[in-house]
Amino acid sequence: MSSFEDADTEETVTCLQMTLYHPGHQQSGIFQSIRFFNREKRHTSEVVKFGRNSNTCHYTFQDKQVSRVQFSLQLFRKFDSSVVSFEIKNMSKKTNLIVDNRELGYLNKMDLPDRCMIRFGNYQFLVEKEDGQSLEFFEIQFFLSKRPLLQENSWLPQPMPECGSYSSCVTQNNSPMEVGENDW
Repeated sequence: MSSFEDADTEETVTCLQMTLYHPGHQQSGIFQSIRFFNREKRHTSEVVKFGRNSNTCHYTFQDKQVSRVQFSLQLFRKFDSSVVSFEIKNMSKKTNLIVDNRELGYLNKMDLPDRCMIRFGNYQFLVEKEDGQSLEFFEIQFFLSKRPLLQENSWLPQPMPECGSYSSCVTQNNSPMEVGENDW
């Protein structure tokens, strides 16, 4: 056997890719402590905190409107599943966190969808999970958007149609139908 055949298989690592936007990011240096484009490896037991306090948060925002600890992310594995997921918890007493269109109050948490929009104040984060097999580590990679993410990705909530849901509107026939005696 060759050394190639004997070599250990390298596990892939789950990666959270986060695209950040804030309207004042160029003037105020809000994101100056975040290293963009680099994949940062984290141990799966870590609770990753975001906020303005550099002593407790892994990722900080230079903005007094942000809470000392704004929110946290924690990796977990669902029962009887090999796939890892993340949960997000709002740690701010002042500001609600919006994940897609769900509002989280203080200490509320939820499973983070594989692709979602996180919002608070003027901040917008587009989060996309890239699955991996490792149960020891995960990675976070940041990107910066110069334009609002809500407009780019059509994340604004859509108005609900009169019939109550999109699927029933598609299947509902609004034109008159002729019914014969034998069709009942």
